[in-house]
Formats: sequence, C-alpha cells, structure tokens
Amino acid sequence: MTLPPGYTAKPGEKLSPNHKAHTDHTLFVKNHKGKYIVVLVYVDDIIITSNDEADVTQLKSDLRSSFKLRDLEPLRYFLGLEIARSSKGISICQRKYTLELLEETGLLAFQASTLPMDPYVSLVQDSKEPLLDDPKQYRRLVGRMMYLTITIPDITYAVNRSIGLGLFYSATADLTLTAFTDVDWGSCKDSRRSTTGFCMFLGTSLISWKSKKQSTVSMSSAESEYRAMGVGVKEIQWLVNLLTELQVPQAKAVAFFCDNTAAIQIANNDVFHERTKHLEMDCHKVREAVSNGLVKTLHVKTDQQLADVLIKVVQPGQFHSLIGKMGLNSIYMPS
Repeated sequence: MTLPPGYTAKPGEKLSPNHKAHTDHTLFVKNHKGKYIVVLVYVDDIIITSNDEADVTQLKSDLRSSFKLRDLEPLRYFLGLEIARSSKGISICQRKYTLELLEETGLLAFQASTLPMDPYVSLVQDSKEPLLDDPKQYRRLVGRMMYLTITIPDITYAVNRSIGLGLFYSATADLTLTAFTDVDWGSCKDSRRSTTGFCMFLGTSLISWKSKKQSTVSMSSAESEYRAMGVGVKEIQWLVNLLTELQVPQAKAVAFFCDNTAAIQIANNDVFHERTKHLEMDCHKVREAVSNGLVKTLHVKTDQQLADVLIKVVQPGQFHSLIGKMGLNSIYMPS
C-alpha cells in the first residue's frame, strides 16, 4: 500500500490507487475496482474504514500475521475521542475526557457560568510573580484544555456550557469545501498584534479550525485580514490535496468567506498597492490562489462570520447562532 522507498511524486503526477498519502504520512489509501479502504496509523493505534467488509477482514488477517493485534471492532473510542454512529451521521465528543478533567481540578460539582468571559474585560500580561504553589499543574491543565479543542472549537464558552458538546458529521452532507477567515485587529493589549481565526467545512461538517496570534503587527484592519486570508489559503491547499488523495477532488474553486471588503479587493487586484508593498511575499499566496482558481473570495456579513467565535468572546445570542451553524451539538442533551 506504500510507494517505493525514497519515491517522491512529481508535480502533476497521478498517484497510484494504492499509496501512502503525501499530505499525511500516517494515512494509507487503496482504491481498486470500486473497493475503497483507508488506514490511519497513530503509533500502535489503527483506524480502518472501507466500503468492502471482505477487504477489511483480509487486511486484519495480514496484520495479524506480522503483529500482535487486538481488534476493538466498530470505532467507539480513539485517543480520548468518543465516537457515536447512527444512520444520520457520526458524532465526536470528549465527554469522558472533560469529566475526568473537571474531577481532577475539583470543579465537577460547580454550576456552569452563563458567559465564558466578561466581553468587556481584556487580559494583559502581569509582571508580578504568579501566586501558584505548583506552576506545572497549571501548565498541565492548559495543555489538557488545549486538547479539548479537537472537538470544541470555542473552548472558553463551550466547556462551561456543555461537557457533551461535540462535532457532528452528517451522512447526507455534500463534500464541497468552504472556508471562513476572520481577525480581531490589534486585540493583544501587550503586543498590539491581531488574532487570526479560520474554520473550514466539508459540506456542513467542520473539519479544520485555528485561532492564533499573528506574528507581526498589522497597520490596518485590511492588512490583518489579508494576513489571515494567507494563513487560510495554506490550510485550504493542504485540505484540497488531502481530499484528492481520499478520492474527493474539489471540482470548483473553494468558496472563501471574509467580512472585510478591502482585504478581498487586495486579493483580487493584481495592480501594485501602496498599502501592501511592505507585506511579506507569503501573504500574496492569497492573490495567487485566486488567480489559479484554487479559491473564490466572497464577502460575508459580520454577524454571519462563523470564524468570529474563534477570535473573541461573543455574546450568548450570537454565540448560539454561529456555533449551531458550525455543526456542534450534544448527543447527551435534547436538541
């Protein structure tokens, strides 16, 4: 199922139906005469999915001939993720992981807050020594909460609201990729850097997201949005390549939503702009992606910008409206 050792695919070369994915070296794909099987390997944990049960049985048999193998049958739990399936689709959450985290920190019996944070308070760095008996415990907690973002994009609100909240992947959704990027311009009070947020959807299913402080200060909101679009384009390119290897090629340009008209104009105009001459070359990957047909930039109203929940605290009404469109729900609570 792998390419020959040391083999590198040439640009534009069509991959063999049986290959190791270039976009993810832990992913193996086989597609032969309508029989499709995908294997994902993480250390000694393996996920197998296929449209042919006989192929899966044969693969397990081959693995058993070389390795000691424990078959857990249908996927229900993987690396802290709980997976539930029905005819409507697949739900992924981290309820057990969250309960263990709350128990460890002594917060299991606490009542949930109505708001994740005060939207009118901005946190800043404090030069004073932290009043912590064990800083390592705090760092472990932060790390574990970061792991929760695998299924809970807006962790600051969602963890407080519902420990069973997770991602739902509909069985009837189409397989068209769309993307949203947004920025909270100059939001860091210490460095004045902006915060980039993006979220990517396959049909109605959220498959990729990120919230990260930009590496440099932007001189305008348009510049910060354009930088964010550059980060988004890199993720889109990777996802398009990954989906192609998974036999889900994108037939048309990816719809790329942004709520800043100036940034969209910069991305679509090849004429030199005085306002962008100081930008790094990699930022202009957006313009290149538009020119070669990878993405199509579209304007979205701010109140419909789904990436908004990834860059700042959103009021409850707007939060529920946006998070509902991101495919987050709880199988432990009535809809």
